[in-house]
Amino acid sequence: MGYYRAGFDVTGVDIKPQPHYPFKFIQADALEVDLSGYDAYHASPPCQRYSAMTKGRWQDRVETHPDLIVPIRERLMATGKPYVIENVAGAKHYLINPVLLCGTMFGLETKYHNQLRRHRYFEMPWYNALTPPCAHGKSSSIGVYGGGQNPARKRPVTIGVWGHAGGTSNRDGLIQFGTQDRKDAMGIDWMVGGELSEAIPPAYTEFIGKHLLQHLERLAN
Repeated sequence: MGYYRAGFDVTGVDIKPQPHYPFKFIQADALEVDLSGYDAYHASPPCQRYSAMTKGRWQDRVETHPDLIVPIRERLMATGKPYVIENVAGAKHYLINPVLLCGTMFGLETKYHNQLRRHRYFEMPWYNALTPPCAHGKSSSIGVYGGGQNPARKRPVTIGVWGHAGGTSNRDGLIQFGTQDRKDAMGIDWMVGGELSEAIPPAYTEFIGKHLLQHLERLAN
């Protein structure tokens, strides 16, 4: 959605059906799909191999998740076109000179003014601009990874945008964030809870997309 808002005509590819995807969609393996005919590429390899949650709770499963960053990079580099590879913080050292983006850079928050702290790293060899700094500072936030709950607060310091969430609820004396709160914080209204856990805010890709368009314009001139 962010690339669309920046001015791109977007086509999505995923090996699984994505019934809520709002643009043209091709169900295919990203390592095999025809990549010809596009001006730029954005890849988000499955993050489970690099995720702190996998390593924390399911360490024995880490090796069952493939490392797809290297093969997708090789495919994208072979096109000769600009590309972006995005992944979680745990993949930082697998990416080449990655750029960090966070929801606080773009003022993303819930209607209760809980900041969205969702750190994602982007490999963008063509990018040479400055990024805004993280603006962590408020006492409460809506996170992307669960945990960090303080029973002294009406709302937890950190609530995760992961898994399947229902409505806002009160549990253990804390008001828990529901799917709508997470949608509000992410700036996404077309996904369900499980999809939100795999998503990045459109504000990130709109920011990248604007710089990418400028780069493409420089190449054309």
